Amino acid sequence: MTRKQKKMLARIIVTFVILAAEMIFFKVADVKWGYGELVCYLVPYFIIGYDILRKAALNILHGQVFDENFLMTIATVGAFFTGEYSEGTAVMLFYQVGELFQSYAVNKSRRSIAELMDIRPDYANIEDEKGDLVQVDPETINTGDIIVIKPGEKIPLDGIVTEGSSSADTSALTGESVPRSVSAGSDVISGCINLSGTLRVRVTKPFGQSTVSKILELVENSAEKKSKSENFISKFARVYTPAVVIGACLLAILPPLITGEPFGGWVHRAMTFLVISCPCALVISIPLSFFCSIGGASREGVLIKGGNYIEALADAGIMVFDKTGTLTEGTFEVTDVCPVNTDKDTLIMTAALAECYSDHPIAASLKRACKTKPDPSRVQNVHEIAGKGVSAQVDGKITLAGNLRLLEGEGISVPEADKSCGHIGTAVHVAVNGVYMGHIIISDKVKPGAGETVLALKELGIRKTVMLTGDMKAAGEAVAKKLGLDECRTELLPADKVGEVETLINEKQAKETLVFVGDGINDAPVLTRADVGIAMGGIGSDAAIEAADIVLMDDKPEKIVFAVKLSRRTMQIVKQNIVFALGVKLITLILGALGLAGMWAAVFADVGVSVIAILNAMRTGKFKA
Repeated sequence: MTRKQKKMLARIIVTFVILAAEMIFFKVADVKWGYGELVCYLVPYFIIGYDILRKAALNILHGQVFDENFLMTIATVGAFFTGEYSEGTAVMLFYQVGELFQSYAVNKSRRSIAELMDIRPDYANIEDEKGDLVQVDPETINTGDIIVIKPGEKIPLDGIVTEGSSSADTSALTGESVPRSVSAGSDVISGCINLSGTLRVRVTKPFGQSTVSKILELVENSAEKKSKSENFISKFARVYTPAVVIGACLLAILPPLITGEPFGGWVHRAMTFLVISCPCALVISIPLSFFCSIGGASREGVLIKGGNYIEALADAGIMVFDKTGTLTEGTFEVTDVCPVNTDKDTLIMTAALAECYSDHPIAASLKRACKTKPDPSRVQNVHEIAGKGVSAQVDGKITLAGNLRLLEGEGISVPEADKSCGHIGTAVHVAVNGVYMGHIIISDKVKPGAGETVLALKELGIRKTVMLTGDMKAAGEAVAKKLGLDECRTELLPADKVGEVETLINEKQAKETLVFVGDGINDAPVLTRADVGIAMGGIGSDAAIEAADIVLMDDKPEKIVFAVKLSRRTMQIVKQNIVFALGVKLITLILGALGLAGMWAAVFADVGVSVIAILNAMRTGKFKA
């Protein structure tokens, strides 16, 4: 509990004790002191309510008249004018109890965000001229500098290990409890904790572009992207509050003028009406629901950029997946070699040389399959052709390695048997000086849990699941069938995927959203075009954090199911709070206007409903994967 909350709790206790003693003295003892009674009740009233009175006055001076402070001030002052001293004080007391509860709830929900903020490094170690370690501000470190990370310290910047081996705790970023092993050549990510050995790391990004910096910026800005429900409540409160004030004034004035009854009873009803009408439950609980949800998701390694994306994900009807790195491991292996006019070893070496400057997983698998390491000095004039393959001069000969479109575009004849090869996987076709040399089959493994994820999404009511891939039809459809996907669209260039998503968006049903899930490396255009873009394996991927609306910090497909379930639970709780708060207030407002509900009913309709709504909202932060 914060210092401010402790002071408020002390005020509440003191006020409660004084108020209870005065109520016993004046009501049980049946003592009437006239103005002395008013003065006695003003003491606890000002102890508990002076800040509300001050806020109301300042807001009026600044032109912000209609808020909960104004309503509470008018209602409680009105109660004093009608002689209901104890009720006026009690209303202010219980309102402050509700405010304290709200403050505690918000602070508690912020703890998960604060825990995430603990990933911010305080310093970085560098060696001085004497070889001693000196702590400096991470923002002063430049790309290429060597930093030293001792056991137990946070990794302050992204980089590559140059010396040492250890294990890194990534739980603050991914929610994954199992440490990752790192050694010379390994990439390390800022925000993780070095658990065992000392590491020397060459910095690859300045602090402002590091993973930890981007994540913190994302989380800090998440509150700015409000959902439709939050915007509705804000607009509703701006219209609703003046309307109920006008309604209360009419209730206090018109009936006495029409019926000739005394004003006192109707003024009391109007004051009760104002207390009941205070929109605290909605104004507090709806944003709190989304805030708790974002905080709870961050603990599980799911970063959500705003409440609007929670609301959109809850209405997901079409789920579109990239294949490589999303549903499959992205670790390719050569599974078959089919030479024409050459032998297997020569075919693999030729393809590996053509791809020797590429970092693509397919290129890596070709290099691994060679019996001897490819010599890059044999290769010149390398050109990567997006979505098709590479062209290079190998030993002075023009060599092509890629898909059928690459070879056919150069007018190279490919035997029909090689075009329709029955192998499951990606076919890399090779040609040298215009002569077809054969093809190599490279296969990718399906990720553990991918099939269960697709099944779980269907059980959640996702109407259509689609996979988009650049693979050949046979390879793509084999993976889609294994995972139980509804559709598979193959042989797509990166630009083609945007077109396919556009087509699927046109097929959406009313109030339905389309979600695209990709690995964030080359899917930025599609992630941006979808209603909700989810990037998997966001740890260390700038493209994922920038382009996606939701970032899963690890590679587990099951987190997609968690995100959908969380969004639906959040929206369910938001709707419960709206219906409950408006329902109770409407019934109590009618009863108050008819004189059937007094100030104590008004206190429940305001403070009681707020507390219940806040408790309900906090459930979103406790949702587990």
